[in-house]
Formats: sequence, C-alpha cells, structure tokens
Amino acid sequence: MKKVKNRAFSALIIAFAVIIGMGLYVYRYATQGEMWATFTADSQIVTNEGKLISGTVLDRNGLVLAKAENSKQDYNSDPLIRTSVLHAVGDFPGNIGTGALTAFADHLSGYNPVTGITGEGGTVQLTIDAKINAVAYEAMAGRPGAVLVSNYETGEIICMLSTPSYDPTVGFDVEDIAYAGAYLNRAISSAFTPGSVFKLVTVAAALEQIDDIYERRFYCEGKTYVNGAEINCTGTHGEQTIEEALANSCNCAFAELSLILGGETLAQYAEAFGFTSSHSLNGIDTKKGNFEAYTRGSAGLAWSGIGQATDLVCPDSMLRFTAAIANGGTAVEGSILLGETGKMSTLLSPDTAEALGDMMSYNVYASYGTWLFPGLEMCAKSGTAEVGNGTSHSWFTGYITNEGSPYAFTVVIEGGGGGLANAGSVANSVLQALVNG
Repeated sequence: MKKVKNRAFSALIIAFAVIIGMGLYVYRYATQGEMWATFTADSQIVTNEGKLISGTVLDRNGLVLAKAENSKQDYNSDPLIRTSVLHAVGDFPGNIGTGALTAFADHLSGYNPVTGITGEGGTVQLTIDAKINAVAYEAMAGRPGAVLVSNYETGEIICMLSTPSYDPTVGFDVEDIAYAGAYLNRAISSAFTPGSVFKLVTVAAALEQIDDIYERRFYCEGKTYVNGAEINCTGTHGEQTIEEALANSCNCAFAELSLILGGETLAQYAEAFGFTSSHSLNGIDTKKGNFEAYTRGSAGLAWSGIGQATDLVCPDSMLRFTAAIANGGTAVEGSILLGETGKMSTLLSPDTAEALGDMMSYNVYASYGTWLFPGLEMCAKSGTAEVGNGTSHSWFTGYITNEGSPYAFTVVIEGGGGGLANAGSVANSVLQALVNG
C-alpha cells in the first residue's frame, strides 16, 4: 500500500511539473514566438536559405528603401539614397546589426503565431527622411562621423547618418582604410571625446549649484595652472560673465567652474542627463558614454568639466540632451519607427533649460555669427575635442526655433578640426534643406 501511495505521489509531482512546463512554454511562445521564428544566424535573417522572404522598409515619406519579395532582395534605385541611409536601414546580409532589416526582422517577416513565417511580409516605415540623409552625406564630403536630427517635440529621428558608408549593392574593399569601421553606426554605437559641447553640462550644474553664478566674473589670461598642470585656452578673454565664458568657450573659466563644483557633482549631472547610460531606440541599444569623478583640486577634474580628460559621449546622447533643452527640459525618447512615440522624461528644470537656451542663442549672436546660418533661429554650442597627435574631433550641437521646424541636431566629424567651421557647416546644410525644402 505504501508503495502505491509513493508511486501516486510521484506521478502527481511529474504531472504537476509537466503542467508548469507546458504553461511556461505557452507563455514564452506567446511572448517570444516572433523572436524564435525570426532567429538570426550567421548575421542573416533565417527564413528561406538565409534570405528574408518578404518585407519592405520605407522612409517617412513612403519612399522604398529596401524590399524583399519572393526571396528577391532590392534596395532603392538611387545609389546616393541607399548609401546615405545604409546604417538606418541595414543590409540584407546583416552586416549592419543595428539596421532596420535586422532590428525589426519580426515585423518584416510576416510572422503569424499559428503558421509562423507567412511569407506575406510586413512593412516598416521609418521616421528618417531619405533625402535629408542624402544632403547630410554630401555635406560630410567623405569624412568619418555622424549626423543626427530629431523633432524635439515628438522624438522622431529625421536624419541618422553614419560615415564612412557604402553602397550595399556594391560593397567595399575591406583593406581600404577609408572604410574603417564602415559597419558601425557611429550615430548610436560610438562614443567620442566631446570637447567643449560638454560645457553645456558644466554650465547646467553651475546654474543650479552656484547661487551667485550670474554675478561672478571669470578671468582668462590665455592659460591657468591647476595643481602644477597647465590648462591652456584658445584665446585671452580677460574678465567674463558666465554667458560670455560659454560664448568664448573659455577653458580657464570652465576649469575654475569644475574645481568649484567638484568631480562628484559633475558625475551626478552627467549621469542624470543620460551621458553615462545606454538608451533604447525602439529596442536598439545605444552606446554608453564615460565620465570620471576626478579628485578635488586635480588637473583631471579641471579638464573633465571642459569636456576632455576621459570624457566620452555618444552622439545620440548629446542629441537627446540638446533636444531636452529645446523642449523646456523634457526629453522625448528618440524613435526611428513612424507612429511610435517615445516616453517622456525630465532632464532639466524649465528654468535651467530656458537659461541654457538663452546662452546657446547668445553663442550664435555674439561669437559664431548669425550670417553663417541664414534664416535659421539658431541656438548652438560648438566643440573642438583634442584627441592627441594634433588631431581633434569637430562637434556642433543645438536646435532651431523656426516656426514649424522644431529640430534639434548633433554633428560630429572624427578628426574634423574646428567645430564651428566644419561640423557647423554640415549642420547648416542639413537644416537649410529641412526648413527650406
């Protein structure tokens, strides 16, 4: 009798385990079935002999960027279009891992929970304007880097360019140094030394942490010394207000601000603004940046608040921050899928955002020259980030306030030299095309 009871008890345990297992399987099938059906191997979407059976990728205006039908794969007929949108769209072999063809394979495959891959295909419409991407590609003129433009009210990414790029119907010579890193989407998957664009973070911290910031004066003799190390400046600016120090991009003033604020405070602001975190762009993870909290009184601390030292910033994170300034302190998380609005989060107080915006407008009026951006109501900050060997990355970030054109932007050119002259020129070309058609 005891044996019968033991066997019955064992059978109940087994049955209970089977029920739990089946329940878990059904749950995972319901929630992950699309992922199973569109599993990628060898960087190819496995549907029919490694080829996407069907599916279409469109730009925001309905232009076909890539299409698969009956296992036949095609890109847009214009080589400039297909080259400029490559990193946003991706390629059919899957070399561009963050492109739509790979990242949104489940939508494109025509998945059905009963039949699996139907072969009927789906459509993914991006927020990208392919013609604006083409303008950005031509403006970059073969230089490596990234261009991003978003609608700061909706979070839609209008332009996402990464260079070097290549025509996916032709490919490139992997031995050619001009195509180094061509598979990498520098706009979202790279982080660069930010240089003076990071001074926006330091100013934001100063506005909120230093009570008499507007009354203070900062003196520049062309260089200063911190713990025996020389901090050089690009000019001799004399006595300055905080607004003038930002417009002059004065390293001496920002070294002083960094020492006042301290490494822990600057690190907290860098983290709060999202520079040291990865973000999700419709499920695509972006690159984390870096900010080190140097010890108080150190030269490293002074340089970190200037945007040098070991600072690293992803272009997408800089765009997100700049867009939040334009949007009264609220960041609308970026989206490259048309019709999908990202969640909102508060990065800055409205007062701090307004103050930063006024200073960025003053930069253009007092330092850069409004004539460089005809017809654009520009608020911006340039950056020339020293990276060694006499080279520097060129940065330009900001937004415009033209009626009906709520656009934020970030441009970075690797080894591009002066931020205003180089990245600023690219930004102007792209924004002129957006505003004036």
